[in-house]
Formats: sequence, C-alpha cells, structure tokens
Amino acid sequence: MVHEPLGETDAVELARMFKALSDPVRLRLLSLIASHEGGEACVCDLIGPFDVSQPTISHHLKVLREAGLVGSERRGTWVYYWVLPDALARLSALLQTPIAIGAGR
Repeated sequence: MVHEPLGETDAVELARMFKALSDPVRLRLLSLIASHEGGEACVCDLIGPFDVSQPTISHHLKVLREAGLVGSERRGTWVYYWVLPDALARLSALLQTPIAIGAGR
C-alpha cells in the first residue's frame, strides 16, 4: 500500500474482511477458532462462550466465511471451521506496512 496504491479488487476484498472483523462477536469467533486445539473448531464448541443463540453464531460464521477469513466443512451433523492463513497474512501485511508520518507534506 505504501509502494503502490491498492487496486479496486484488493480494496474490495480487504474491506470485506475488515468489515467482517468490525463486529466484536465475529472477532472473538475468529480468535476462538484460531486458538482451538488442532486449529479447527466445531460450531458446537463455539456456542458456549457467547450470550447469543446458535442461529446468531451461525450467521456470524457465515459472514466470516463469505469474507474469506474462515473455511468450513460439514461432518455429519456439525460444521467445522478453521482460519484461512492466507487471508490473515494479507491483513497482517497490510497492517504491518510502515507508513512515514508526515510524508508528502
């Protein structure tokens, strides 16, 4: 971003990721999934820590999935989720980009 401006496609994709993470429940869900033993979590493991219904958790997980932050797979009755490392790497790279304060003034 410092060396060249974001293209339209990258900006749209990154904005969708940041928007998904702007909700505290979704941010916590991502953290719970990432820190879960084995690197993936069943939706049944994600309901307990929140004071919201299972359908609400499922909605938040859908937003994270559609934003490209988590992957999922149905196994029998349950759906399992894992964090997509490439998505986090893109966000991390953008946030770690050094910006010269006052540059261009």
